[in-house]
Amino acid sequence: MHVGISTLFQNPDKELSDYQVYRNELRLADLAEPLGFESIWAGEHHFTGYIMCPDALQFLSYMAGRTEKTKLGSMVVLPWHDPLRVAEELAMLDNLSEGRVIVGMERGLAQVEYEGFRVDMGESRGQFVESARMLVNALENNYAEYDGEHIKQPLVEIRPNSFRSFRERTYAAAISPESSVVLAVLGLGIMIIPQRPWHEIQAALASYRSTYREANKEPPPAPLVATFVYCDEDEERAARMSRRYIGAHWESVIQHFELRGDYLRIAGGYEYYANFIEDIDAYGGNAMQNFFVSLQVTGTPEQCQEKVMDIHGYTGADSLVACFSYGGMPYEDAERSMRLFASKVMPELKKLSPAPPWA
Repeated sequence: MHVGISTLFQNPDKELSDYQVYRNELRLADLAEPLGFESIWAGEHHFTGYIMCPDALQFLSYMAGRTEKTKLGSMVVLPWHDPLRVAEELAMLDNLSEGRVIVGMERGLAQVEYEGFRVDMGESRGQFVESARMLVNALENNYAEYDGEHIKQPLVEIRPNSFRSFRERTYAAAISPESSVVLAVLGLGIMIIPQRPWHEIQAALASYRSTYREANKEPPPAPLVATFVYCDEDEERAARMSRRYIGAHWESVIQHFELRGDYLRIAGGYEYYANFIEDIDAYGGNAMQNFFVSLQVTGTPEQCQEKVMDIHGYTGADSLVACFSYGGMPYEDAERSMRLFASKVMPELKKLSPAPPWA
């Protein structure tokens, strides 16, 4: 199993300056390669302290120069970008890093971000599908061209050409069953962020795999799972810290994506999330928060390993991306958890097979 880390640059309550949050996150990123983590991932968010990484590829370019072999994983929200520019930037980073890039993409969900970029959320699904199709073809063929409803791109060459094929190292995040099917048709690997019951995730994966085989005439890649981790030798402390800081992250999700509001109930193409809001209303915020915490990888090293094995059993994942810093957690606690996981848990995970083809 491939094991990487993700960075959030999270500062929702401004308890530290944004600069200090960056210093802390960069210290953790610098530890990744020495501790044996095999990839560093960055997502993209804007305008709030939920995740202060407005340019994932800029951060990954910085890390490319500070590492020698660590893979560089991106999550770019395509409807906010010209897919031609994204293709160029990915090809450039892949050449700079000698083929270490893992492409990740998503559709985006936050009203504050769509409004800030003056993009219609109601058109986001169509924009994502067309952008993703054009991006994948451009990276594979070194030419960009598309004539769709949302994307009109005349033929141009991508220079520099891609360092090597991106075919087996391109993923997209999927929460809803509908998104899973879209990714399968596009031939993309799937990134799972646990926030639903595992039987629902398994059902979505079954649809994804069936559609992928039908559309691409080959077996689908194993999924990649991104999870929050808190590892501590003291079981009670691990439980307390997980509830506090993963719970704080969950609250930042609720606020950033306005999950107590009504806009997702009426936004076109976000029907799954409208149902998700209904669940929050029905079960209560504390119950949903506790459930989210329970899905993550927390506890003693032995418990963390057991939880990852459970995830592997549910999903068949060949890659785990662990986030150690979130919810305003003090840097010292995040580093302690990360070091313990690296020394006691990760060696056992790396014995699992298979590893992804790009590892």
